[in-house]
Amino acid sequence: MELFQLNGKHAVVTGGGSGIGQAIAQVFAAQGATVHIIELNAAAAMATLETIEQKGGKADVYACNVSDQAEVIKAMQAIGSIDILVNCAGIAHVGKLENTSEFDFDRVYSVNVKGTYNCMLAAIPQIRKQGGGVILNIASIASSVGITDRFAYSMSKGAVLTMTLSVARDYLSEHIRCNCVSPARVHTPFVDGFIAKNYPGQETEMFDKLSHSQPIGRMAKPEEVAWLALYLCSDQASFITGADYPIDGGFIRLNN
Repeated sequence: MELFQLNGKHAVVTGGGSGIGQAIAQVFAAQGATVHIIELNAAAAMATLETIEQKGGKADVYACNVSDQAEVIKAMQAIGSIDILVNCAGIAHVGKLENTSEFDFDRVYSVNVKGTYNCMLAAIPQIRKQGGGVILNIASIASSVGITDRFAYSMSKGAVLTMTLSVARDYLSEHIRCNCVSPARVHTPFVDGFIAKNYPGQETEMFDKLSHSQPIGRMAKPEEVAWLALYLCSDQASFITGADYPIDGGFIRLNN
């Protein structure tokens, strides 16, 4: 029995140009899926596609702003058959309520919340035609616990979690499973850029400090999140829906 194979599956991965989304796209392609990358940064998406094709995988790219519903619907219709949707496109914001501007609040909402909504709305009719499938949303530990200076981001990821539960409930009879994963800090280009911008000259010290905020003593690697995503989108996870899976190095339960 070949476990966690996606042969013959069509998987849409948003935000597949970097970080967690890129890792998921690469892992899914390696396991046999045809991966459709939806990404605002077309150049970054093409780099992911080239890596996949160099390893013998199948992928294509759709330049698309997930906060624009018309663009998303057009992209999903062009893709056609969809068995799996992974909503990974997202942005971050640092700040508590009083120093989160209305502009920044709306910007985070438009990508993280509305973007997830738009993609599910557009993909479900295509998944339905396949007789069912899987939706996986990328939430965060910030949807379950309080994180300092992450007001808008926490709001958005809390919405992702509860949208996941709602969709899982509403589409049970149509054989559409919907789950989410909630990472703690993951070592992505965003983390390196954040440290370089906010702590110039202290990069090594701050990276070590942020790494050790997880009880396990390090950040996750993007591919570790991708392997969990692979399991949840595979046929071996067919009994799992309406669930949130922390992948947090012990942050939620052990950080006391």
